[in-house]
Amino acid sequence: MNKVEGVIFDWAGTTVDFGCFAPVNVFMQVFKDKGIEVTMEEIRQPMGMAKREHIKTMLEMKRIKSCWRQKYGKNFDEKDIDILYSNFKALLINSLSTVSIPLPDVCETIKVLRHNGIKIGSTTGYTDKMMEVVLESSKSNGYEPDFWITPDSTNSCGRPCPYMIYRNIEALKLSATWKVIKVGDTIADIKEGINAGVWSVGVVVGSSQMGLSYDEFQSLSENERNEVIKETELAFLEEGADFTIKTMKELPELIEKINELIENGKN
Repeated sequence: MNKVEGVIFDWAGTTVDFGCFAPVNVFMQVFKDKGIEVTMEEIRQPMGMAKREHIKTMLEMKRIKSCWRQKYGKNFDEKDIDILYSNFKALLINSLSTVSIPLPDVCETIKVLRHNGIKIGSTTGYTDKMMEVVLESSKSNGYEPDFWITPDSTNSCGRPCPYMIYRNIEALKLSATWKVIKVGDTIADIKEGINAGVWSVGVVVGSSQMGLSYDEFQSLSENERNEVIKETELAFLEEGADFTIKTMKELPELIEKINELIENGKN
């Protein structure tokens, strides 16, 4: 049938960890431990990528690269990346279980999708070992996808490359890319979906792109909320997202809209 067969979700900032703060805080700490102060904006820019590649991308940023050279009298090298990444993994593993609780409306939305015969996949920038912790916590709180994969299984080629999505399509036996939706909270997620040729959707509230904690978001006035939502939606759309949703609660209605587009020959 010409309709959506599968939805592939991101994890932190999309289905768990409001604001995607678990990795953000650890990135901040590992650079600080090396004597380099980094900004929230610098950390969030590569969010969604495989974590070693994320660290490398940050080190290549002009300001951070200059700070590193001033601190150590040389440019960073692969050994430096490996040390930062090793420290990152150790710190993150210890914090993941406390933040891997499904976001509001996620479990209810998944039930609706499955009731409609839609399969649930996932991609991530985490490693297999990290995901074991995330999965244990999310499963105990009611959320478990039908399939998950990390860059560990795609020769470390994570987002924005499309390979993890392709592996989902294969494993879930989805018949065509245009019958698949990718939902994520970062620019890397949007590009991953575009590169795979699937429908690419950005989720706004709780996203890394928005960059606010739950308490920070709740403390905003209605006008402030509307403004930050608008800014986040625009960021996704400017990068080529097909659609945005404020929260996961809007996804079933969006799928109905996409099904109509598919039926009318849009793919």
